[in-house]
Amino acid sequence: MNAVRIAAVFLSTLLLCFALASQPVSNPAVQSMERKLEHIESNGQASRPDSTPTVLTEGEVNAYLNSGAVHLPRGVQDVHLTGEPGVVTGNTRVDFDQITQGSRSMNPLLALFSGVHDVQLATHAHGERGQAYIHVDRVVIDNVEVPRVALEFFIDRYIKPKHPEIGIDTRFQMPERIDTAVVGEHQLTIVQK
Repeated sequence: MNAVRIAAVFLSTLLLCFALASQPVSNPAVQSMERKLEHIESNGQASRPDSTPTVLTEGEVNAYLNSGAVHLPRGVQDVHLTGEPGVVTGNTRVDFDQITQGSRSMNPLLALFSGVHDVQLATHAHGERGQAYIHVDRVVIDNVEVPRVALEFFIDRYIKPKHPEIGIDTRFQMPERIDTAVVGEHQLTIVQK
């Protein structure tokens, strides 16, 4: 479903890309999110989309991400996103051994990326004129900030081979005729044109 990809692409890039699936869920916040995503999809297919903003709340997004409706990358669990004006912070539990499975490195910079850890990813994110822009400000593992060079090396070695569109700075065309995406206090506001 394209509408599901809208939220997933914009938010999942922050969490190193989600692969989507559809499973029925009864949580009211999840159902509200599904209705909004369906609206975004159908509105994007209209010859003249309604430009009334669609607001995705933090509660809806987090309930949806953890409902089973979204398959998180192997090794990623318990995702929680927090929105502040222009900033998205993601907190999750990551089993790096599952992410790096089958690929080892003797590089000491990558020693940070093994075992199970609490990870925080802070980004600046926005969308304008149909383009989404995401910049990773910092990554913290178990309360220790990851040096930028180690983060870049990890992304190049383990993430880019599977998802070449992801990096410290990511830019992509937003789907479904989304013109703007504005991260606000505990919400994401989408306008289609």
